[in-house]
Amino acid sequence: MNKVILIGKVGNDPDIRHTPSGSVVGNFSLATSKKYKGEEQTEWHKIVVFNKTAELVQSYVKKGSKLALEGEIKSNKWEDKQGNKRESKEIICHQLEFLDSQKSGGYSQKQDSEDFDDDIPF
Repeated sequence: MNKVILIGKVGNDPDIRHTPSGSVVGNFSLATSKKYKGEEQTEWHKIVVFNKTAELVQSYVKKGSKLALEGEIKSNKWEDKQGNKRESKEIICHQLEFLDSQKSGGYSQKQDSEDFDDDIPF
């Protein structure tokens, strides 16, 4: 099973674009933090959203928004122009909930028609 649950703050205004086929795709970074030996450690995650979720993100998410999301890790591998092997990881978001007080109660949006477990409390 490939499932990730994150709660964090958006690090940049989302970049939303439309594909030639009419799909909507969005990207943004999400910072998650934990305290370890009195120091806060922050991890940055690249988040990708599609279609209705991307449209909601475009309307309601901005830098600093607090979100809870569920998704899956996707690895991308390629060679750059110099022949160096590159790899990146991103989170494909399947569900999200707005945690900011003005959006309390949140919104949960499942991506497309894929079947995911609903045992997550958000």
